[in-house]
Amino acid sequence: MKIYNSLSNQLEHFVSIKENELSMYVCGPTVYNDPHIGNARPLIVFDMVYRVFKQLGYDVHYVSNYTDIDDRIILKAIEENVTAKDISERYINAYRDVADALNVVAPNTIQVTDTIPQINDYIQMLVDEGYAYAVGTNVYFRVSKIKDYGKLSKQNVDDLLVGARIEENSEKENPLDFTLWKETEVGEVYASNFGEGRPGWHTECVVMIKEKFNGPIDIHGGGLDLKFPHHENELAQVIDGTNLANYWMHNGLININNEKMSKSQGTVILAKDMVKDYGAAVVRWLLLSTHYRSPLNLTDEYIKQAQAEIVRLTTSLNKVRLFEVQFDHTNTNEIDEAILNEFMDQLKQDFNTANAYKVIFDTLKLVNSELRNRSAYFGNMSRYSNTLLKMLDILGIKLDLINPSKEDLELISAWEEAKLNKDFERADTLRAQLMEKGLI
Repeated sequence: MKIYNSLSNQLEHFVSIKENELSMYVCGPTVYNDPHIGNARPLIVFDMVYRVFKQLGYDVHYVSNYTDIDDRIILKAIEENVTAKDISERYINAYRDVADALNVVAPNTIQVTDTIPQINDYIQMLVDEGYAYAVGTNVYFRVSKIKDYGKLSKQNVDDLLVGARIEENSEKENPLDFTLWKETEVGEVYASNFGEGRPGWHTECVVMIKEKFNGPIDIHGGGLDLKFPHHENELAQVIDGTNLANYWMHNGLININNEKMSKSQGTVILAKDMVKDYGAAVVRWLLLSTHYRSPLNLTDEYIKQAQAEIVRLTTSLNKVRLFEVQFDHTNTNEIDEAILNEFMDQLKQDFNTANAYKVIFDTLKLVNSELRNRSAYFGNMSRYSNTLLKMLDILGIKLDLINPSKEDLELISAWEEAKLNKDFERADTLRAQLMEKGLI
């Protein structure tokens, strides 16, 4: 297995901390709104990573978080005259609904509100060690203590200082210092050693990783937009000489018609709407169709292409099921190991789903070739179709396949008889019924 490590900017051989075990943490959403399709990409990408490692025989400990403390949550709560908890619970449920619809294996989850005491203790430790300082109730991280600050995002501190926004009457020693705890009287407030307030975003994930894993982890994942400042600031806070994570993975972002999604431009697409309009299989297929590190540009044409590809896969696999019932063939569930190994070899090259799709399409051609020869040995057809289904399952793509009934077979027989008798009007009517049922 090779993984592109954002920390080294290199493709590296993966070696887990514990043999045949994988520890993985992925930054989850800030829950103040319905998840859009950009939120769904890391959800799908790292679910695929989880599934690939499971297929390789790893025991996977996968954790993701919900950021349920945030100014945007509080602002929405004030606007709606409800509590911040009401807002966060609403959108945690919305996020889970999308994950379930997209066939995501639920990771272990943790919420910021569950770890306030641990966050307080960690901030106190940073202050005690001289890596943070309090100004009244506010606490800031002292970036100057980190000699290699910027190593993850490959940014130079001097350049960052030139571009830093200088705040009037700032309490900070350095414009790059970031907030660990902030004083507030608005919305939900929590007790700490420094006074009432709320934790800073960057500290939350560090503490939750330590809470769930009690040590360094194998993989830390998230969207490319989190690399700086969020992940850079997470990394800075690990002051004990250990790694927070050995491999940092970042998925590319989603554009709509070559433009960044924009609420003001009306180009934000909710994940639930895409699932409703196109189906979960199409959305998942679409989100895995390009390499996870590459940007994904959604256009009407690209979506139509994904729809057509899912139809091709579904139609062929449905035909296999029909043939098995028509000819009373027992599927032995045999897998073509050579094809499956080729598929996994592509995924072991930094989860190259684009190349893995080529293996899927090559296997689909084999299935269709067997289907065209109706008197062929069913063993080949079943083996290829089983392998196709196995590859789709590893990617988490669940097709809507039929379970043919006696009535379905009678309908097909009637259609074939009408064609044979050149009763084209009846044949067209029956064909439309078969297509509506997904039988052809």
